[in-house]
Amino acid sequence: MNILFSQTIPAGTKLIALVTNKGAMPDGLEPALVEGAKTARFKGSAGQVFDGFVERSGDILRVAIAGAGDPSGGENGDDRRTNLEKAGAALTAKFLTSGETSLALDLTNSGLSAREAASVLLGLRLRGWRHDEYRTRLKEEQKITLKTVTVVGAPESAEAAWKDASAVAAGVEFTRHLVAEPANKVFPISFVERCQKVFEGTGAELIVLDEAKMAELGMGSILAVGQGSEQPSRILAIRWNGGDAGAKPMCFVGKGVTFDTGGISLKPGPGMEEMKWDMGGAGAVAGAMLALATRKAKANVVGVMGLVENMPDGKAQRPGDVVTSMSGQTIEVLNTDAEGRMVLCDALHWAQQEFSPLAIVDFATLTGAMVIALGHEYAGMFANDEDLAAKLDAAGKATGDKVWRMPLSPAYDKLIDSPIADIKNVGPRPGGSITAAQFLQRFIAKGTPWAHCDIAGMAWADKAGTTWDKGATGFGVRLIDQYIRDNVEA
Repeated sequence: MNILFSQTIPAGTKLIALVTNKGAMPDGLEPALVEGAKTARFKGSAGQVFDGFVERSGDILRVAIAGAGDPSGGENGDDRRTNLEKAGAALTAKFLTSGETSLALDLTNSGLSAREAASVLLGLRLRGWRHDEYRTRLKEEQKITLKTVTVVGAPESAEAAWKDASAVAAGVEFTRHLVAEPANKVFPISFVERCQKVFEGTGAELIVLDEAKMAELGMGSILAVGQGSEQPSRILAIRWNGGDAGAKPMCFVGKGVTFDTGGISLKPGPGMEEMKWDMGGAGAVAGAMLALATRKAKANVVGVMGLVENMPDGKAQRPGDVVTSMSGQTIEVLNTDAEGRMVLCDALHWAQQEFSPLAIVDFATLTGAMVIALGHEYAGMFANDEDLAAKLDAAGKATGDKVWRMPLSPAYDKLIDSPIADIKNVGPRPGGSITAAQFLQRFIAKGTPWAHCDIAGMAWADKAGTTWDKGATGFGVRLIDQYIRDNVEA
């Protein structure tokens, strides 16, 4: 979606949109619109939209009013920024396939600040993303028609604020694209190639480890996961040095299982097609790094992604196998469908060894148990550091990428002790998301602040949300970006 700024409403405009707070109406509206809004019970609640037709200077115009909720925030537990995003997103949801090709967003008397105006635009753009590349027989009424939004009467510095926010939008959209693509299009090597293309000219450095290098480094755990696939595995690191020279970077690690059959521990057939998005953690890290590099974040940040395909084959690992991770710890593989933690453990160890980060946070669509525990409202967060946990929680609340703190405890840790190796890759069924986090914790160096975000319930949506359509959500990008803004750049 093309977003432009202008001092006046473009000639020929047929659709004008306004934003108003709860309990208020924009100044200067025609009585017919005001009465129509009242009749439709429009109250200005966040995300509520009313539209009608009026005659102005001989032209018939369509005027839409989007509610931004209570200006003090607090509506439905959401803050002001979230409510403004809802206003913008609601306009897109209503008019994206309406036949309207352009919209003039008139902020002349809105009272919004530059940042608040950018929030409206962020919601508007994010809700407009769709993955239609392979849909060749869409009906006309299903096709996207809204292409251009012209912002009129924007507050001072709104364009600069939007340039910053649009970098985040680009990161979210890149993540959504990676996650939405089928596994015959995005696999470890093509994931790397897409990143190489999109990061060209950003100033970010990309480091790629092939299987030979991974074997040389002793990454027996991630290699074991991918050994049943014809697609070679990869480690991809994206480094952005925007902070002080020599300063330790913040590090984010993503699980990138580009397709997960479960391996020899084969998943049931129904629903297996959804496992194309089992690389949602790696997608989130890639998108976040794109956002940071695009907006030239004043921070040193590294994103590391472990990329594999988990397939059943004569060469695939078997239940009962013992493999040696890069850390030297041996792993008894009881279930080949518990592969994400085996990908992450080598990626986490290498990231700590290679980059000596300030702190490390991983993102992974790791366990179905997390979905059972938290549904599709929060990602589960596990952390060994109270300060890191509090800062991630705050970033999640600010952006809507919400996390819920889950426990770590020696009582759970002993459940993954193996009788023949250092650790087994699954514990008993109860507390499955917790024992998965306990597994990862064993690969974190003493004294390193670490958090694990299990985003299994958040990377994909079966129905449209506030700022996303059905499908890939882009969860995690905004959380990472906000964390960097608040804690590394500040």
